[in-house]
Amino acid sequence: MNKMRLLSIACGALILLPIGASALGRTSTTDTAAARGDSVPEKAPVKEFVAPAASVIDEVVWVVGDEPILKSDIEATRLRAESEGVRWEGNPDCIIPEQLAVEKLFLHQAAIDSIEVTETEISQSIDDQINYWIQLADGSREKLEEYRKQTISQMRQEMHDEFKNRELIQKMKQQLVKDITVSPAEVRRYFQGLPEDSIPQVPTMVEVQIITRQPKVEAEEINRVKDALRDYTDRVNRGETTFATMARLYSEDGSARQGGEIGFTPKAVLDPAFASVAFNLTDPNKVSKIVESEFGYHIIQLIDKRGERINVRHILLKPRVSREALDKASHQLDSLANDIRAGKFTFDEAATFVSDDKDTKSNHGLMANVVDMMRTSKFRMQDLPTEVARAVEGLQVGEVSAPFEMVNSRGKTVCAIIKLKSRVESHRATITEDFQTMKDVVLAQRREQTLNDWVASKLKTTYVRMNERYKDCEFQYQGWVK
Repeated sequence: MNKMRLLSIACGALILLPIGASALGRTSTTDTAAARGDSVPEKAPVKEFVAPAASVIDEVVWVVGDEPILKSDIEATRLRAESEGVRWEGNPDCIIPEQLAVEKLFLHQAAIDSIEVTETEISQSIDDQINYWIQLADGSREKLEEYRKQTISQMRQEMHDEFKNRELIQKMKQQLVKDITVSPAEVRRYFQGLPEDSIPQVPTMVEVQIITRQPKVEAEEINRVKDALRDYTDRVNRGETTFATMARLYSEDGSARQGGEIGFTPKAVLDPAFASVAFNLTDPNKVSKIVESEFGYHIIQLIDKRGERINVRHILLKPRVSREALDKASHQLDSLANDIRAGKFTFDEAATFVSDDKDTKSNHGLMANVVDMMRTSKFRMQDLPTEVARAVEGLQVGEVSAPFEMVNSRGKTVCAIIKLKSRVESHRATITEDFQTMKDVVLAQRREQTLNDWVASKLKTTYVRMNERYKDCEFQYQGWVK
């Protein structure tokens, strides 16, 4: 049986060639003779090699700079988008590769500008996505794993590189538009220049206050987690395995794929309890004591320190909450809601002094929404967490909901009650009532135009090559076809 090797040919097929075949698809006696150490004739005969169609396993269809886009990349993007209900306005065979090519431009610039993302940021984004999926699966991790035919850990590992690129692209865009502003006069001029039938429809917007209770984890469950972490530490210390291997196998953090490595990270970005232990480590061969953070329980191993930044490996385990604990927290919130309805105290007071939600309790429980790099208290219904949106649907302004369960931004199952603070039904925008909305529209358009101009300019100085079949596409940007 002939030995085979895999060759990548720019804008061509990935094919399996016998050893001795050149990248041009030919085998020469010159190459063979040189490999044996024989004398080489001046003009050796050339034998044509043609790869059978069945040997083609993938294809490079675009090259942007020095980055290839494979046919399999396009197909994977298409399948993922279709599974999420995306509908294409145009030919997806043209839209998807251009979309991927634009992402390559931003990633290339991010590398030039030394834009960085931490493993903590990547992990948080992955957790947010997984928590959203869990909510869609009726709050069940088991149902999600059954539906996707993957464990949560496998999902995190599979998503790592994609979410790292997402974070890099987002940071690069923020860098490019950070100085864009609009004045009130510009907003008014924009609004006055709109034909009446072009005045935007403002969707229904709501403001929501929330109180959450984190159910208490039983001592037996905490002991189970700690015993597991102690076992991992002992196995590493005995030399049976490496810390990185144990992290890949058992850690419930998004960094598991990297062997638990978080990358060089400043202290301020890390959980305080985690950072306190991590920055006091001095011996890379030692494993830390067990650390409790708001995300769960960790063990940590030092890799390196550089000034105010540290790189460590860690293993995270998250204790599971029992059904009984969830029911108890739900009953507590039910009593609290009844007391609020009875006027014993206000929702604002309860949120400030009782809620476990660190993100909202200092603001009387008012939830915050970040849209296009801007922070607001107003949500479209589709932007709310799924369980919160369901509770809002049945409420009048000022009413308090019944208790419900949800997964919070840190991946923990909590019980919650909400109050609908305000609701503004869908309507045509007016400059007096919706000035901030109109300002956001103008600012978003200005930012989008800036990014479009940047892409068009970047294309002029970037090498692009594509398969012939894409050259007749109608692209959003001019300049792909050189």
